Amino acid sequence: MKAFVMHRVGEVGFTDKPVPVAGPLDAIIRPTKGLICTSDVHTVHGAIGERTDLTLGHEVVGIVESVGELVRDFKPGDRVAVGAITPDWGSLAAQAGHPSQSGGALGGWKFANVKDGVFAEFVHVNEADANLARIPDGVPDEAAVYVTDMVSTGFMAAENARIPTGGMVAIFAQGPVGLMATQGARLLAAGLIIAVESVPARQELARRYGADVVIDFTKTDPVREILDLTDGEGVDAAIDALGSSEVIAHCVRVTKPGGIISNVGYHGQGEFITFPRVEWGVGMAEKDIVTGLCPGGRLRLTRLLRLLDTGRVDPTPMTTHTFAFDDLPEAFRLMETKEQGIIKPLIDFTA
Repeated sequence: MKAFVMHRVGEVGFTDKPVPVAGPLDAIIRPTKGLICTSDVHTVHGAIGERTDLTLGHEVVGIVESVGELVRDFKPGDRVAVGAITPDWGSLAAQAGHPSQSGGALGGWKFANVKDGVFAEFVHVNEADANLARIPDGVPDEAAVYVTDMVSTGFMAAENARIPTGGMVAIFAQGPVGLMATQGARLLAAGLIIAVESVPARQELARRYGADVVIDFTKTDPVREILDLTDGEGVDAAIDALGSSEVIAHCVRVTKPGGIISNVGYHGQGEFITFPRVEWGVGMAEKDIVTGLCPGGRLRLTRLLRLLDTGRVDPTPMTTHTFAFDDLPEAFRLMETKEQGIIKPLIDFTA
């Protein structure tokens, strides 16, 4: 089969690989729609170390091609969403309530990390009954694919922030995860949602998804603006949807004592993360920093697909470009350079 791979750090391209075979609990999926993530770019630039001919991608929906003999709930022909995170559900970490960390830190993240990803003609999924979800008839593939990562991760950011009803939240960066954090904050009944973003198209989407105020950090100091908007009090929660020491520092500065800093940003560079000691209350201001990796699992996917099916969430406005599978090199290049106002490129495996 044909697969789009990371040949080595800094180099991508197509190669041929054997079609995967399902184990007793597993499934093989024939992709129909996929999405490129900025984390794929980080991976190719060496954020998780050297990889050789590793198939890229972790966001996909498709049709079940085959299943192992012990799979009970899915059969060939089913239209399914595949979690970007596919935990080992029998692990001690999963039993302790942290399935995304099964097998060690970030261990639930298998695709394009410790096993081949989803940018191929066939995809292997471990523990199919737990890591797949059937897509409702009323939800098209191009929408369903967003629940595999972007919607799940963004909503987790808002959930981890524990925004009180009517509370105030600042969300730094309005890429796809930040936009879904904004949507999540709105659904959780935040009273004031402040988005920090400089790109006009993303600013517009932030307002569409629920931002009450959008701050352009290239034109003003976002910390000062947020403190002014909250009468110097600070927000109940701040979300880092980018991944940088500067943004984490901003989050600490704008969060009131007793508040939450929720990090879902991918910190792909540097050895250390730093944040301001004094604004952290020299360690005693009860500002909690909460981190998380995209929740995996069928229950999570099913609930998010229900939000799409009932019309409460529509992630498709984030799709700015559509490419055929054969055009993945160009799609990846644009995601890397962020040219042409790209936000999220959709890959159509059927084109």
